[in-house]
Order: sequence, then C-alpha cells, then structure tokens
Amino acid sequence: MLYYLFTYLKNEFNYTGTGMWQFITFRITMALLLSLVISLLLGKRIVKYLQRKQIGETIRDLGLAGEQTKKGTPTMGGLIILSAIVIPTLLFARVMNVYILLILLCTIWLGLIGFIDDYIKVFKKNKEGLAGRFKILGQVGLGIIVGTTLYFNENVVMSREIMDGKKLAPYEKVVSNERVTPDGHRFVDVKTPITTIPFVKNHEFNYARLISWIPGAEKFTFVLYILIVILIITAVSNGANLTDGLDGLATGVSAVIGVCFGIFAYVSGNIQFAEYLNIMYIPHLGELSIFIAAFVGACVGFLWYNAYPAQVFMGDTGSLALGGIIASLAIIVRKELLLPIICGVFFVESLSVMIQVAYFKYTKKKYGEGRRVFLMSPLHHHYQKLGYHESKIAVRFWIVTIMCVVFAIATLKMR
Repeated sequence: MLYYLFTYLKNEFNYTGTGMWQFITFRITMALLLSLVISLLLGKRIVKYLQRKQIGETIRDLGLAGEQTKKGTPTMGGLIILSAIVIPTLLFARVMNVYILLILLCTIWLGLIGFIDDYIKVFKKNKEGLAGRFKILGQVGLGIIVGTTLYFNENVVMSREIMDGKKLAPYEKVVSNERVTPDGHRFVDVKTPITTIPFVKNHEFNYARLISWIPGAEKFTFVLYILIVILIITAVSNGANLTDGLDGLATGVSAVIGVCFGIFAYVSGNIQFAEYLNIMYIPHLGELSIFIAAFVGACVGFLWYNAYPAQVFMGDTGSLALGGIIASLAIIVRKELLLPIICGVFFVESLSVMIQVAYFKYTKKKYGEGRRVFLMSPLHHHYQKLGYHESKIAVRFWIVTIMCVVFAIATLKMR
C-alpha cells in the first residue's frame, strides 16, 4: 500500500525521498524490520493475553524428559507469525502482484485451518482437534487454487531470450511482444509449465513431457500439474506440522528455509542476476522477496518466545501455514524439485513416521506383535529418547538445514 502511495506522491508532487520506495531492496529491508518489531512487540502482548485466558497446550504423556513442564504453555502463537507476515507485506509490497496475492491467500487459508484445529483442541477440549480429512480437504483446495492460478493466469510467465535460429519449445506459448534490453538481447514472455532440474546443464523440465508420449495428451497437462502442486503442498505442510514438536525447532528451520527462497526469488526476478547465473528469469517475481523477508522476520521474532524454554507454542495455526507457505514458494519460484534438499528436516521427519508406521504394521501382521525402527517418531523424539536435550536437537537440526540450504543455493551454478 505504501508503495502505491509514495509512487503517487512522486509522480504528482515529486516529493523528495519518495523515489527510494521504487527500490525493492529498500522495501525488503523495511518488511524485515517491521516483521521483527511486530513479532517481538505484538508477541509479548499475545503471550500475556493467552496466559491470562489460560489458553494452554494439552500435553500427551509420551514419557519424554521435561514434557510435563510444558503443560499449560500458551498455544495458538501462530497468530503472532501470521500478523508479522501479513502486515508488512500489505504495507511494503505491490499488493496487486499476482504472486503476492497468491502467497497471501496461502498464508491466510492454511492459517485459518490451523486456527480452527487449535480452537477445537483448546476451547472444545477435544484433543483430536479438526478431523484429518478436513485438513487434507483444505490443503487439496489450496493446491487446486495455486496450481490453477500458476498454470492459467496470464501474468504468470517466464522470459525467454530469442536467438537467431533457435525456436521455442512446442509447449511454450508466447504472451508478450518482443522487447530488447540495453545490451541488445531480445526477450519474449511465455507461458509454460516448467520447473528447474538441479545438477543438470540444461536445467529445465516441462511437465508436458511426462505425458507427451500419449497422442494429444499435452492439452491435459494442467491436470497433471495441479495434482503435483496438491501433493507438494499437502506433503510439506504436514511435514512442518510433524516437525513442530520441540521448542524452536520448526520456527528456526522455517526461518533458514525462508532465507533460501528469498535468494531464489530475488535472483530469478532480476534479469541481470538471472542472465549471469543462467537461470530462468521470471518477470515480477522479485516482489515476492518482500513477503519472504517478512516471513523470515516473523519466524526470527517468534523464536524469541518459542526458543527453549518456550513461552508460547505456534500450534497448528503456525505450523500448517509455515509448511504451506514454503511449499507454495518452491512452486512459484520453480524450485519444487529442490524441496527434498531444502526441506531435508521436514522430509526426514515425515519419512521417519511413515517408516515407523509401515514397519510396525508389517511386523504385527507377520510376527503377531508390532516392532519399531525408531525409539519414537517423528525423528526428534527418537533423539530425545536417546537422552539428547531438546535444545541441542533443535540447534543441530537448524545446522543441518543451513547445510542443506547452502547446498541448494550452490545448485544455481553446480551443473
């Protein structure tokens, strides 16, 4: 909103200092700072309010060290994160940008589903919360919206350089007139369901190729694309939810992942960086880095209250939203194939649960009693059972995430 206000003041009255609002780096900085301020100041008020209203977490007896000390700790702290994301984004981003509108919808959509789940647990005293099928239904609905928007919206394009003798791929539809950069390069915007393949020289993959071997099937690529988007959003959102089991664990991991996607969004949305790194240039994507700056600031600010010993838990209000945001960012910046690396902690946590459940059912059917691979799943509880303090587990998982993120960023040039 402020972007439009100061643009108007600059154009109409030529006020001094208003021009800096045109610089995306300035607005990124402002969004980051404001999100930190909101999460720290608003967070303190919300924590006190939740404590006063005795809106506390119900702790199941899992036999873990220190779990009973968490009983009564305020939950629904995800409201702090959501506020610190949405407010700076509305103030500093170009809100009418299709990517900003889409990611704000993701944030509010999954935040609302998580809030309903927490409300049922806390106020209705139902430990099960919102039925799993309704959560999945909400995630599927969001996946349909995200996939449909990215596939059909005319503002969601990527830029292709036109070279003499080089033709566009058969799956690419030109949606803009040719434009020439100051250094003489010619570009057109195209619509194409494409993503990035890491470690490959010609590092682009078109989803239409998956069904191109079926005559006439290319026109149904949108169905395949939407199904993939649904799968990614559901998986990552639930992975973040599973990871949110220790003080500061999911919050810190999400902040590091946010930095990674902030870099991807900025370089892919800047034609000079994109050309230098030989990666796809996505027009207007740089605006998304303002949202991501607010996302990182919100996570870091919330960590002030969520680090061990936690004064507040994010609840499903925060964890479902964080996972959905991360999944949507990966899809928007065309880096979804890097998710197993970037979200390595989420991936391993989810995998540990699937392995544990599958092996337990298999051994119960074969031997008459269920056996376990891990002492407890998700994986962070396994390390708790081994005697590791939860703060050490959380910090080490942060370090692993930093390593994964550095490796993922290196794939920009590792081919």
